[in-house]
Amino acid sequence: ATGLKAGDRFEGSHGLGAAGKSHAEQPFGVTGVMAATGSVLDRLVLTSLESVWEVHEDPAKPHAAHADDEKREYTLALVRYKSPLAAASFPRYINSSTVLQAAAPAVEITRLLRMLGLGLDVLRALALVLLATAGLSVFIALWSAVRERRADLALLRMLGAPPRRVAALLLCEALWLALLAAAAGVLIGQVLTAWLAWLMRQDQSVALAAWAWPGALWAVPALAAAVALAAAAVPVWGAYRVSVAELLR
Repeated sequence: ATGLKAGDRFEGSHGLGAAGKSHAEQPFGVTGVMAATGSVLDRLVLTSLESVWEVHEDPAKPHAAHADDEKREYTLALVRYKSPLAAASFPRYINSSTVLQAAAPAVEITRLLRMLGLGLDVLRALALVLLATAGLSVFIALWSAVRERRADLALLRMLGAPPRRVAALLLCEALWLALLAAAAGVLIGQVLTAWLAWLMRQDQSVALAAWAWPGALWAVPALAAAVALAAAAVPVWGAYRVSVAELLR
């Protein structure tokens, strides 16, 4: 993202904004660029722990030995538990008995998803309403088509088309509408996701997979076809039972 390569130098700063204090007198040097791993490592600048201490010290002093080594401190530690019991009890002990703060990634992610869950439920409910509306639209369109094309259907029957052929024509029409709509919807969704991923990359935020095709996405055309079949059932049955003699009269 920064375009830095081996041999380049950059400055560290405090905070996430451009107004943070910069350590221009103690720049870092790029010694290498790691290959992409698809993990959080792709979004990290990896440096030795000692360098973080050194950028806060007087650059005129040598870094070989310091009398105040005991004053140096760690501000974060990653702990791996040996048992499930420790995972449940140790963070609670740290938060209640020390001035430190323990954060379990699994718990925090679950809490975040719970906060976002209400919005996802609303979106799912809205999607179901839109799906029901789409099914009703297909039903009205096909029912109107049967009523408006009764003469055409009677002509097809008179020319020798069996009832199942006439019904299959309307069924195919409903399926074509559903599949074309599903393809358009998936394409628009992928484009919007790619655009959102691009915006988040510009902001160095959460990485989103653009143009991805998860297995659950196959449910979209399948659900569209099921809704179309359900909506077309009554019009297709009406076309199947159309009376040629009655229409001709």
